[in-house]
Amino acid sequence: MSYVVTPLPIADLEQIETRATLKKAALAHRYLAELKGIAETIPNEAILINTLALQEAKHSSEIENIITTQDELFKAELFTDAHINPAAKEVQNYAVALKTGFEFVRKSGLIRISDLLTLQEILEENKAGFRKLPGTELKNAQTGKVVYTPPQHPQDIERLMDNLATYINDADLCTADPLIKMAIIHHQFESIHPFYDGNGRTGRIINMLYLVAQGLLDLPILYLSRYLIQTKAEYYQQLQAVRDTNEWEPWLIYILDGVIQTAQATIELIKQIKILMQDYKQKIRSQLPKIYSQELLNNLFNHPYTKIEFVMQDLSVSRLTAAKYLEQLVGIGLLKKEKISRSNYYINQPLLSLFLERG
Repeated sequence: MSYVVTPLPIADLEQIETRATLKKAALAHRYLAELKGIAETIPNEAILINTLALQEAKHSSEIENIITTQDELFKAELFTDAHINPAAKEVQNYAVALKTGFEFVRKSGLIRISDLLTLQEILEENKAGFRKLPGTELKNAQTGKVVYTPPQHPQDIERLMDNLATYINDADLCTADPLIKMAIIHHQFESIHPFYDGNGRTGRIINMLYLVAQGLLDLPILYLSRYLIQTKAEYYQQLQAVRDTNEWEPWLIYILDGVIQTAQATIELIKQIKILMQDYKQKIRSQLPKIYSQELLNNLFNHPYTKIEFVMQDLSVSRLTAAKYLEQLVGIGLLKKEKISRSNYYINQPLLSLFLERG
């Protein structure tokens, strides 16, 4: 029997809020609260948004077999499109979409249909919007066999998406734990599959935006896609299992485990970034006291790959002064100088290593 997407909420709340899921959700809340707290200790929120958003973008895109390296990823922040490979450009689009969605949620507290259409437009660089033509089928990557056919009619897609937006934004519609709701929202969105392309990436952006909208995080820094790429086969298996069996508990526990593991890993990463920032601060202040400023320190961690123009902009200094600062930082071993064509760029190698260790 084929799965039919029905409007939310799920009628039987006891089916989803089992003892096991509630216990797991409580643990996930604990680690999210710790992550939220430690993120507040980084002096400039852009440092975490920019660096961790790129990591989320990288891993979410890998799930769709869009593969890029950390080096290509950070170079894409430096140079024009002529120097960016197509995969890095797609990852960059994802990071822009995530940050755009975050600004929408920060202003309105909502995740609206119009916002999702904007995010998809950024991801895919087109205005195709919701699917209007039939024929979309989801296939097993190995066998090519059709495993699921999402709603085909435009009216059904629009109706289900309107319902999903209401479910996301109206707390009175369902009293379930927000993390359990996040897992249901993700499943529903992927089952509606409203766009011709970019559904997976948009769905994973919604996860982070929902955490922010619910106040569980202040910044979109829980890059859950690393967990999903590490468990890719299980991710698709669990998505489909709900459609095949109508059993929600294994899917919910899978997602909640992902929140726990990702929050723990992100907490440790932020701790390492914080230690490294303190080390750089001490070295610059002791060895180059005349050039030290919080703005300079922020620049070196906001941009793991930086350049003269970034320093000019962030510190409001001349090109000559920015170049001098960067060369002095190279001189004391805090930056590594590289060159593409005639352009110099400067790598915060220890910071880059923190991301390389995590894939």
